[in-house]
Amino acid sequence: MIANTRRDFLRQVGAGMLVAGVGPAVASDLGLTRVFGADDEGRLTFGALEPLVTLMQETPIAKLQAAVVKTFRDGEAGLRELIAAAALANARSFGGEDYDGFHVMFSLKPALAIAKDLPEARQLLPILKVIHRNSTRIQEFGGGRKEVLRPVQPATLPEGRPGGEVLRDAIRANDLKGAEATFAALSRSGNSFDPLQTALHDSTEVHRVNMVYRAWSLLDIVGRENAHTMLRQSLHYFVSQDHGKYKEYFTGARTLLPKLMDRYGLLARPLGRRVLDDDGVEKLSRTIFDSTPEAAADAAAAALAEGIAPDAIHEAIALASNQLVLRDEEARAHGATVGVHACDTVNALRNIAPASEPRNVIAGVIVAAYYTASDGDHTRGNRRRFLAWEPHPRADGREQVTSKDPEQLLRDLDDAIRQKGQARAAAVVHRYGELDAPAAPVFSLLRRYVISENGSKHGEKFFGTVTEEFGKARARFRWRQLVGMARYAASMYGEPAPGYAEALQLLGLK
Repeated sequence: MIANTRRDFLRQVGAGMLVAGVGPAVASDLGLTRVFGADDEGRLTFGALEPLVTLMQETPIAKLQAAVVKTFRDGEAGLRELIAAAALANARSFGGEDYDGFHVMFSLKPALAIAKDLPEARQLLPILKVIHRNSTRIQEFGGGRKEVLRPVQPATLPEGRPGGEVLRDAIRANDLKGAEATFAALSRSGNSFDPLQTALHDSTEVHRVNMVYRAWSLLDIVGRENAHTMLRQSLHYFVSQDHGKYKEYFTGARTLLPKLMDRYGLLARPLGRRVLDDDGVEKLSRTIFDSTPEAAADAAAAALAEGIAPDAIHEAIALASNQLVLRDEEARAHGATVGVHACDTVNALRNIAPASEPRNVIAGVIVAAYYTASDGDHTRGNRRRFLAWEPHPRADGREQVTSKDPEQLLRDLDDAIRQKGQARAAAVVHRYGELDAPAAPVFSLLRRYVISENGSKHGEKFFGTVTEEFGKARARFRWRQLVGMARYAASMYGEPAPGYAEALQLLGLK
């Protein structure tokens, strides 16, 4: 289970402070791995998981899945251990610097969640999919011969300055070495997550947010002693993004965020607890969707100042980001669209909030609103088009749906996906939801295609977002999430995941 509160999270990452305090010998006796330790060759190592991590990095791809299946069947590793080893192999190899690499990291925890909802005989399938993808990219990247993350020496933190500001300023100065040393010192003290968010909120972009959230969400799988390894990947991405060709595009919130906090006095008041009714959620959602990024951020800040609970505002922002999925008429490779990115980003910021200090909760809400509106209003001038486009279920899809029988609608949904009919698939799910039929069969059907298809790097992650947001949303809104997921499934069908056929054969499945 993910640490759901700030206290839970600090308890998890406190292992770094414990190791630093008792020393390596006692830590070894306690069964802890040194957060910043390495073997004699200056390489990060992962204790009992090291042999499995090495298997992930160095086994030839043609033999990998068979080796993983044998390891699993022999009882040497369960599903969690396989995902943990994949995550650590990914971190050591890429360190947040490889686009395809970090996208695999994003998919690991969602793949495990998918596996747990499958019959026992099929639970290894989604795990094999992401491991195959992970190890393929690792070996393309250089395997064990090329590893980005190495041990790092903690810096001495300056007196009288918040650690988050020191970290942020090193990133702004393009000083990766300084950022790494600062973050190592913060991790050793047992307080690194909130300072990392100071750097996170310095800019807005989907991968930036997910680098933090997806690494954080894996800590209960990889072990708290590996918190530093997982979270430091964000620094590498932040520096590369902050000084890359898209710098100006992603830094618009940098000056706006502190201005809004000051304008509304948000740091001087407790977090609100007001819950909006359905109409209030819809109204705020529409305001954010219709607005420029600056106006959307202002609306979120104003809602915070009115005492509305942060999660209620996140709920409205999640509905706004869902509209981007439902409306985008340019979505051909649907996994890579702005709508999917926005939904995943808002979900990530919403999930980070309970483990964060109040300032970061406030910043996360404002950044989420800014980002959602930004994805509908960036340099391609999409906002007017998004406002004009009809959301799914559109008329051309609804006219194809005649049945009111849930079982027939499930068959129709399967056919629509196989025909790549996005409008029809969305309309079928909408009709199914109107009947108040159970959602589980729809999730089960969509899950099957998330596993079997490549998914443009986003299948598992987006399915996880939809699952969570459906569970949190009110009855009036929740089926919009599954309508968007149905459209995604239809768009990605026809490109089987590499290694999927071999995995079926190894497991004796059809």
